[in-house]
Amino acid sequence: MLDFGVILSNLSDPLTLLLMMGSASFGIIMGAIPGLSGTLGIALLLPFTFSVEPHQALLMLGSVYCGSEYGGSIPAILINTPGTAAALCTTFDGHPMALRGEAQKALLTALIASIFGGLFGVAALLFLSGPLADVSMSFGAAEQFWLCVFALTIIASLSSGNILKGLLGALLGLLLSCVGMDPVTGMPRFTFNTMELMGGINVVPALIGLFAIPQALMLLRAAGATSAMAPYVKMPNVVWNTLRDFCKRIWVAGVGGVVGVIVGIMPGAGGNIATFVAYNEAKRFSKHPEKFGTGIMEGIMAPEVCNNAVVGGAQIPMLTLGIPGSAPAAVMLGALMTHGLKPGFNLFTEQANIVYTYSIGLILSNIMILFLGLFFVRVFVQALKIPAHYLLVSIMTMGVVGAYSINSSAMDVLSMLGCGIIGYVLIKGKFGVAPMALGLILGSTLEEGFKLSLHLGQAEGDVVGYFFSRPASLVLIGLTLLSTGYSVWKEISARKSAKE
Repeated sequence: MLDFGVILSNLSDPLTLLLMMGSASFGIIMGAIPGLSGTLGIALLLPFTFSVEPHQALLMLGSVYCGSEYGGSIPAILINTPGTAAALCTTFDGHPMALRGEAQKALLTALIASIFGGLFGVAALLFLSGPLADVSMSFGAAEQFWLCVFALTIIASLSSGNILKGLLGALLGLLLSCVGMDPVTGMPRFTFNTMELMGGINVVPALIGLFAIPQALMLLRAAGATSAMAPYVKMPNVVWNTLRDFCKRIWVAGVGGVVGVIVGIMPGAGGNIATFVAYNEAKRFSKHPEKFGTGIMEGIMAPEVCNNAVVGGAQIPMLTLGIPGSAPAAVMLGALMTHGLKPGFNLFTEQANIVYTYSIGLILSNIMILFLGLFFVRVFVQALKIPAHYLLVSIMTMGVVGAYSINSSAMDVLSMLGCGIIGYVLIKGKFGVAPMALGLILGSTLEEGFKLSLHLGQAEGDVVGYFFSRPASLVLIGLTLLSTGYSVWKEISARKSAKE
């Protein structure tokens, strides 16, 4: 039975608040170091939760999750290297904005957007668990496939005016995602008889390579050349000005929040896909879509609100159905079971005090992150004062340590270096690495969804019907057609304008 007195007592306990603050700080650090994600942070902290109460354990892990999603934006803006995969889209406008001398405003925008997104996700967790859990139950292999297809239409927005180069980059990413065992049949592909490649190319080390290594190599410039690092200049009244500008663009935050919650509850989708969708939709509805990618607030707000809203959305099916909506939620599900809490209807009735202590406690976690973020930004900004050659070594070292620490595998380090070289060549050829990263992220999910749908359709005797008759699939197909049509129309209009 729900007892608000017990909930208030749990959340006002000094030890609980201290554990939450320490965990949120740990999460921010894990997110800000490229390669060290919230998933790893939750896994590392899990053994330390066995000696505390269940509600304290959940709040510790939830605070790490929230903190890491914000932390990933710090290196994305300062050194164009996303701390987490979900912060990839933040680099598109965050770093250009910082290079323009507005690093402080960009970092504050990311912080405010992260808190807004976190609170948006918690609100969904509190009030929409039942209805949204029903949606996740209807999300099968076909819907998973069409969601990835819809996400791939975003390539047009990431191609800097050259869709052909964007498609080639995405195809290269999809090709790399095929390395390893077939997700359905288990047959090895492109492994060259190497056991280390049986599991495929790990996405996180690959993303570190694609973004960190080229950025480090760009620091190798001739004397007198312009630095690739973003200058950090303190601006007067920047907090209030940023907050005012954020409120003027609140519709972008709404788009990011809705996308984050909806995609978050879809098993296996997670923040990586959600941020691309949110960025694209914010660009689509903008009055000035041509400014995206040049360093505008909207380009930071959409992905940062979205990846933090995913935190709440991903935990809705985890708590109600035992189906995690993201990798960190999967680790948290293990923690839930370890503490004797079984997801489902009984959790919300017999253990209601624990569930609502946790849900309401996430609001406090986000408020803590607001103040911690203001402190940690000052700490990480000091990296800009390091000479370029030291910074190069630091980026390379963090990349290698981050890549190796994920699975303690030398192959992950080699994958990072290989993708780094490819990323550098792509940037030099003006291809851009974002389409390749998107293809790499979506490749395995796309293939698995397609093959499972194919087999399930054959079992039902109607393959076409399985792909095209399910209600959720039809919605995603419609969105895909609209997105593709809009991109084609925009490309044709741009060419006509250029001729005139």
